[in-house]
Parts: sequence; C-alpha cells; structure tokens
Amino acid sequence: MTTTQRRATKRSLPGVGCRVTAVVTVLWAMAPAVLGAQVRMTVPPQSEPVALVGATIHTVTSGVIENGTILLENGLITAIGADVDIPAGTRVVDATGKHIYPGLIDAYSTVGIAEIGAVDVSNDVNELGDFNPNVRADIAVNAESRHIGTTRSAGVLTTLTTPGGGLVSGMSSAMALEGWSWEEMSMQSATALNVNWPNPNRRGFRGFPGFRFGPQEDPPSYEEQVQQLKDFFAEARAYRDAVAAGEEVRSDSRYAAMMPVIDGDLPVVVAADGAAQMNDAITWAQEEDLRIVIRGGRDAIHVADRLVAEDIPVILTSTMSGPGRQYEGYDGAYSMPARLHEAGVRFAIAGGSGSLYSNRLPFEAGVAVAFGLPEEEALKAVTINPAQFLGLDDRVGSLEPGKQATFLITTGTPLDMTSDIEQAYIQGRELDMMDIQKYFFEKYMEKVRQYMRRVIM
Repeated sequence: MTTTQRRATKRSLPGVGCRVTAVVTVLWAMAPAVLGAQVRMTVPPQSEPVALVGATIHTVTSGVIENGTILLENGLITAIGADVDIPAGTRVVDATGKHIYPGLIDAYSTVGIAEIGAVDVSNDVNELGDFNPNVRADIAVNAESRHIGTTRSAGVLTTLTTPGGGLVSGMSSAMALEGWSWEEMSMQSATALNVNWPNPNRRGFRGFPGFRFGPQEDPPSYEEQVQQLKDFFAEARAYRDAVAAGEEVRSDSRYAAMMPVIDGDLPVVVAADGAAQMNDAITWAQEEDLRIVIRGGRDAIHVADRLVAEDIPVILTSTMSGPGRQYEGYDGAYSMPARLHEAGVRFAIAGGSGSLYSNRLPFEAGVAVAFGLPEEEALKAVTINPAQFLGLDDRVGSLEPGKQATFLITTGTPLDMTSDIEQAYIQGRELDMMDIQKYFFEKYMEKVRQYMRRVIM
C-alpha cells in the first residue's frame, strides 16, 4: 500500500489510523509476554535415521537390555537390542550411562482442554446435557497449552484427554504431546466412551418433602438416573439396528457415535468409586455386553474377587489422596495398588484429571512403590497397562520394533523424583525440553545472579 493509499484509507475511515496504531503499540508491548507464554518450540517430524547407543533400555514387556541400542526411522522403532547393525547415514547419539524408558501414559487427563481454573473461557471440559457420546476431546485441545510442556518434562508423553459432565460425557482422545495443532497431536480421536455412574448415596432431596431450590424440580434419584442410562443405550442400540437393516432413520450424531461402543470395538470407561457403584456398573455392562474399564476405584479392593473373575481392569485415580472415611488408615490409597496387585486385579495408575497435576503421574506410581508395589509393576501401571486397556498397545506403552519411537532418556527410574528426565522423543521427534516452570526458574535465577553481582561489586 502506498503512502497516498494509506492516507486515503485514514480519511475514509475516521479514527481507524489511530486505533490501528494503538493496537499495534499494545501488541508490541505485549510481545515479550506473548512470546514467553509458550516457551517451547514444536519440532519437525523425524527426517533421518537415529540410533541411541550404550543405554540401559527398559522395554517393559521384554526385560532390560544392558548397553543396548535403539534404532529409529520415520518415527518408529525399527530395531532394539544389544547387537544392532546401524545403517550407514544414521545419526548416532551416545547414551552411555543413561536409561531409556517408554513414555508414560496418563489414562485420565484434561491437559489441553483446561488451562486456568479461575478463567471459565480457558476450560473446555464439561458440556451441557446428560448424554454427549458424540463429544470428542481432541478437537478442543489447545496445542499451545503451558501444561503440555510441564507434563512432558515429567515423562508423560501420551494422554487420554477426557471430557466430563453428565451421565455420558463423551469420547476420550489419545493425544501425543507434540505438534502444531490438535490434528497433528491426535493419535486416536475416539478411544473410549466415558460414563459417570450415579452415586447411590446421593438420592437428591426426595426425602425432604416440600424442599426445593426455588422453582427447580427435585434432582432425579439414583434409580431414575440408572434407568435413564439404560434407556439411552437401548435407544442407541435400536438406532444401530435400524441403520443396519437399511431403514430410513433421522440422522442423530449421538446415536451414531455409540455404534462402535455397542459393537464392542471401543471400551466404556465407567467412573465409579464405591463398591455398590462398581458392582452395579459391572452388572449393567454385562447386561449390555460392553467392554468396561472402571475409573476411580477407591473401594476396588472390596470387589477384587469379582474384578479378577470377570477380568475387569481398573484405572486408579487416588493413589496420593488421603483417607475418605474416619475408619480408614492413612495409607489406604497409597497401598491400594499393592493390594490390588496381590489380589490379581489388572490396573493402571492415573493422577486425576486436573491438567495442573498430570506432571505428578510418575510420583503417583512412585508412592505405590514406597507402599509395597513392585517397581516393575508400577512402571507397567503407567505404560503398557493403560495402553492395553484402551487399545493403544500396538503403538505405545513399551519399547518394541514397529511401535512409535516415544520414549525418555533419564538418569534413573522416572518414578523417583531424584531422577532427571534429560530428553524425550515423541514419534521420533527429539523434543524441545523447555517448559514454563524451567523458563521462570531461569528467569528468576538470573535476577538472583544480577543481585549477587551488585552486592559483590
């Protein structure tokens, strides 16, 4: 645009020139803050073969390889072992003295869809309504979230980002925590349907006649909520059958999303903590012929025999929580994984859904080790077990040829807070390990250094 054209534009739109100048001035002043908000740089896909040599490789499923080599090509592991031929032209990375582990998996997360708890518009977890099976978490993921960097620095490289709210919340999405957009990060958009099982101990206010929240009606009872859930699945099954029979039906995205669940292609993750909840949920899933995974499992030890007999896995979300009842010991949650392991229950460990706390996942598993769970089982609980429960074990969860090159380079077990995670790879990409916490640490350490130099001088 020429000078004459710019002047003409200002004359034809009174005040625009001043407003544009003001906006540019504000954005320029904000630039350092905006640029510092992300602090990590997204890296391109793997472009050359890479071999990491000399490390102790913890495969999870095939033992430990001392002085091992892992070869990566096109984002996949192509060879792993103590005697691997390295092709010409491969970039060799010396990992002598280091340990290599699979990237950890958080089976219940809101990373990317929840940013600041006190700012509603930055939280995209809960949808309105009780039945939203067509909701997919991945399309709401903010690839620029600060929580992505801090979560990766803790060793968590894959999340099951999960919506909430209602009785049927929607689909968890498996997300690789690297990429410019949600499309690039999404490994599997619909990974599991989430159902929030009603609490039988909360029966609304029907026992208090005449008591209402203003003009609102009494909330539905436990029995009514369970019946609503059964009715919805029956409607979805009828829709599926009508479509299969070639009948003319009105398109409904909610029922269409239920088809792979009803057909058994996707699991149903049922949030339930109490023994009565879990027993009722299991009975319901058997009647509906569904693949069920229990999430929460605070009282799982009390239904362990049934969980084992019917081979139902559990995703524990309260490993680091305190007792919820007066008669419980202080270590009830800490020792729950060890007790379930002894009972033969298959389980994974998740750190709760809060995006602020996904970086605590390795310590959730570490606490279980401190209270009796064998370390190799704790590692499985945050790697291969959640991958198997949710149908991702062909891609992540262990270090094997053919799987994605998603792993950690550490000074020791990632379940111990004294270990350092020095580098991570996601699908063969060597990550930028900076995050907002490291950024602020360096920033304010520089403040201390400058102050000390002034004092000394």
